Amino acid sequence: MPELPEVETIKLQLEKRIKGETIRGVEVLNPRLINVSVPKFISKTKGVKIKSLRRRAKLLVIDLSSGDSLLVHLKLTGLLIMDQKPDKHTSVIFEFEGSKKLLYKDLRKFGYMKLLSTSQTDKILNKEFGPEPLSKDFTPEKFKELLLKKKKAKIKPLLMDQKFLAGIGNIYAQETCFYAKVNPERKVGTLENGEVKDVYDGLRKIMNAAIKSGGTSVDAYRDVDGREGNFITRLKVYGREGQECFRCGAKIKAIKLSGRTTCFCPKCQR
Repeated sequence: MPELPEVETIKLQLEKRIKGETIRGVEVLNPRLINVSVPKFISKTKGVKIKSLRRRAKLLVIDLSSGDSLLVHLKLTGLLIMDQKPDKHTSVIFEFEGSKKLLYKDLRKFGYMKLLSTSQTDKILNKEFGPEPLSKDFTPEKFKELLLKKKKAKIKPLLMDQKFLAGIGNIYAQETCFYAKVNPERKVGTLENGEVKDVYDGLRKIMNAAIKSGGTSVDAYRDVDGREGNFITRLKVYGREGQECFRCGAKIKAIKLSGRTTCFCPKCQR
């Protein structure tokens, strides 16, 4: 599932391509993707200008000049693709001036595109998600304060808890634990101050590096031009079970943690 860096990459790309554009045509090929009737969806988006684009956690928000917003979750196989031909996996098509098109494609059709008022969208986003790890007010002190309330929780599943922190999934939680040399099963209450700081630094550095690399493509994720994310070449533990640790040479181990496969170095990560 696309995580914070992948959705941020898409947001940044779409800002350059469709922000300020007027939606000239709308076609809904898969009504299950949307939350209102097809006629209502079309009538409330056609002829409306794209006011802004933003990201919250793993969701993309497309704010419209009408006071509505499109809340988009790509889930496992959703794609937002520019200027490609529709295929059997295409669910929604937005047309703009000059034959420009934005397609929502979804192989497994788990994603959604909800049309909501912007105020309703903001209420949902503020209620459902914790702090943004790349925001200016997410300081080391703030992170430590949040951890103090979760002393019995295991660090890796906690990082993936969207109510605790927004946007972190299985890939970047594993990579962060490796960066900090922390075993993913460690309980938060056992972390020393230096380790907490290393987890914080790892989160910020890895997320920013992944955004600069266009995200990570380990499955279906592609950017708006259909390109894979390049951060996959920089992964240290994710998907590397049985391979040598880049840091110490030990064999990377894989376990199940909170139902998710988790890779780590049993020698480096304590």
